[in-house]
Amino acid sequence: MGRTLKDRGEVVDPVLLEIIAGSLASIEKEVETAIGRTARSPMIRDAHDFRAGIHDRLLRKLTGRSYSSLVHPIVRDFPVGTMRPGDVFFHNDVYLSEGGIGHLPDLCVTVPVFHDQQVVAFVQAFGHHDDIGGSVPGSMPSRATSVFEEGLMVPPIRLWDQGVPNRAVLTIMTRNSRMPESLAADLDAECAACLMGARRLGELFGRYGRDAVEACFDAIVAGTTATFRREILAKIPAGTWTWEDYAEHDGVDPPRLHTQRITLTRTPDAAPASPGDDPRAPRDAGGPKLILDFTGTSPQARGPINHCANYADGNFLAKWLAPILRNLADSPERMAELDVNEGVVDLIEMRFPPPGTLLTPVFPAPTNARTFVILRLLGVLAGVLAKAVGGRMPADQETIRYTGVYGTDAAGEPYLMREVLGGGSGGRYFADGEDTIHVVPDSRNLPAEFSEARFPFIVERLGLAVDSGGAGQYRGGLGYEKVIRMLTDGYFMSIADRSILSCWGVRGGKAGRPFEVMIDPDSQDQRAADALADSEFVPAGTLIRIRTTGGGGWGDPLDREIDLVVRDVAWGKVSRAGAASDYGVVLSGPPDEPAADLGGTALLRTRMRDERPDEQPFFDRGPGYARLAGVASAEVDWL
Repeated sequence: MGRTLKDRGEVVDPVLLEIIAGSLASIEKEVETAIGRTARSPMIRDAHDFRAGIHDRLLRKLTGRSYSSLVHPIVRDFPVGTMRPGDVFFHNDVYLSEGGIGHLPDLCVTVPVFHDQQVVAFVQAFGHHDDIGGSVPGSMPSRATSVFEEGLMVPPIRLWDQGVPNRAVLTIMTRNSRMPESLAADLDAECAACLMGARRLGELFGRYGRDAVEACFDAIVAGTTATFRREILAKIPAGTWTWEDYAEHDGVDPPRLHTQRITLTRTPDAAPASPGDDPRAPRDAGGPKLILDFTGTSPQARGPINHCANYADGNFLAKWLAPILRNLADSPERMAELDVNEGVVDLIEMRFPPPGTLLTPVFPAPTNARTFVILRLLGVLAGVLAKAVGGRMPADQETIRYTGVYGTDAAGEPYLMREVLGGGSGGRYFADGEDTIHVVPDSRNLPAEFSEARFPFIVERLGLAVDSGGAGQYRGGLGYEKVIRMLTDGYFMSIADRSILSCWGVRGGKAGRPFEVMIDPDSQDQRAADALADSEFVPAGTLIRIRTTGGGGWGDPLDREIDLVVRDVAWGKVSRAGAASDYGVVLSGPPDEPAADLGGTALLRTRMRDERPDEQPFFDRGPGYARLAGVASAEVDWL
């Protein structure tokens, strides 16, 4: 297939272009709204851990509100000429998804769009479902050593044939799930919503004509490429930089450093033509690009933290990583306006190591906790860009971890509550990080009232984790503190990273506080739960306290404005002890009206500056790195 639908240079009506772009965004939002309102499982309906996407017949993602899966495996296995109106395709097989599916609970439905009896586009949705079988409830066994332990694998299939659902296949899938009713309802919601989206998109072709709509598709993709080159790549000097970060454990082997490394090369701008050049000679009209080389990434893990990235030339991973580039926009407002669609793919060249690494695992390596790798890669790209642009990138964040409880309620019915709790984002060169954000757009924590009504526990506290944000001139955002009390016997589960290694700070900023789960905190029976836990027994009456990660800090904490530290203490985000130890700010006054002791603060800050080393690494990884590495910083942490 070519890279464009129409001849390059075709003039597009700018008004029609805005209409088509707005219609695509509206259709995508309508599909997601329909799923959210008609799905049944808390993970889809309430936590909103799902995404929709619109793709053209060249398989290019056109919408940029959020990431989505890929159409490539569907077209690979089902030629477009064999598709019919009313068809719905389904898959969740990680190794047959061309990189678009990361773990088996992510179920994907794809619907072709027809105009004049020909396929002209695709509407797709994929989301994280409660249970698809496997060795543990929730289908995310933290100690899996094979994908066969993780649940039912379904390669691309035709789930609906011309509007008729394949009931036999649906029965097989629901029979393999511990939550069959919610799985069936969620799939119905996703199929119906995508069929509705396909009708909407078909109406758009009928209204404006195929040639005009497809010309707009080309313009949308090309516009993103040009915008990112002009506004983002222009901020990165030509050169090469290397940085790495780590997952801390794989659930099977003892904790150690599992490296993810990126060597970033920003190619030079195309040289301008000289008067003596042959005008017929070929020239690089595309302009600069970024080369991401993952050589140096660790071998694949025995446990489930592997991610299949090396398919379709890294197409999914390029679109997953590209939002990090938006941090180089001129302003936060402009950053929010920049869509990430297929247009970014032409700007990023992926170079993968040979098979057998964390990013190039070999079947049947397990993958259910692949978030440890793909989330870390967001931070690695931010870190290597920070080295390239003098630190004008946010510090680190870790905003996905799965926690939950399961068992049998007082009525004897099985239940499964699983939640994706966010964390604090990194401080930025112009502002503090945000508190309790979620990397999945529009996703959220489960409301306490809903949880208490449906599951046998009480939410005793849901708030901000004090002192969790990394200290800095601009502080890292705070993580959650959630405390629940079990009403019946049950089991606690957790799939979380960053319990040893903290979210790093940059340019003098300090690392945030790591993830922690404490059973019966502040009692004589207090104990820490493992961040990777499948079945931690929690009898009735047990208190479970979950504290999620704080974002890293940006800039020297001793340069933070004193008034901001006083405000943070008054708001309960920083303790008085933290104000002194992290920021050198001495406070006086009653607990509810803190005030700065300016003289004491000046003396303390002077002493703290005098006592610290003259040279410090560009990145601060926190004390957990030394525990695993045996040294305080990595060689790549220094400029």
